[in-house]
This record gives sequence, structure tokens and C-alpha cells, in this order.
Amino acid sequence: MATSKAKRAEAAKKAARTRKRNAAKKAAEAAKMAARRKRSRAAKRAAASRKRAAPKRRTAAKRAAPKRKAAPRRKAASRRKAPKRKAAKRRAAPKRKAAKRRR
Repeated sequence: MATSKAKRAEAAKKAARTRKRNAAKKAAEAAKMAARRKRSRAAKRAAASRKRAAPKRRTAAKRAAPKRKAAPRRKAASRRKAPKRKAAKRRAAPKRKAAKRRR
């Protein structure tokens, strides 16, 4: 049975539309999956960084308290031996600052 040229062209158009629709659907699905993967990876990364940071936060708070108590003692000692120690203290100050930054 010979189909007319018009019918064949119509069928071809319909097939092309379907193909295009399927491709668009597939692309949308792929984009959705990619977004989901990205989100889950980001969540995993955030959780890992939280885990890494959490114990440090706790110990820093514990470590800071005795240091705060000890600070005035150091100041008093430097005042007692003032002229001799001042130069040494000036030299040591950058180191102390660096240590504070590292904490």
C-alpha cells in the first residue's frame, strides 16, 4: 500500500516533534539529576567541614581560659625587670602575635 507523500511528510514531522520532546525531557531529567548530585555533594562537604571544625571550636574555648588567667602574671614580670627586658619583649611580641593568630 503506497502512502501519499503528504502523509509521509506529516508522519516525519510528527516523529521529529516526538524526538525533540523526548530529547528535551531527557535533558531536563539530566539537569535535575545533576542538580541533585551537586546539592548532595555540597551537603556532604559542608558536613565534613563542620565535623572538622567542631572539635577545634570546643578545645579552643577550653584552651583559652587558662591563658587568659596567666596573662597578667606575664605583664607584671615584664614590669619588674623593666629596662633590661623591654627590648627582649619587643623582639618576642611578633611571635606572640603570630601564635595568637594561629590559635
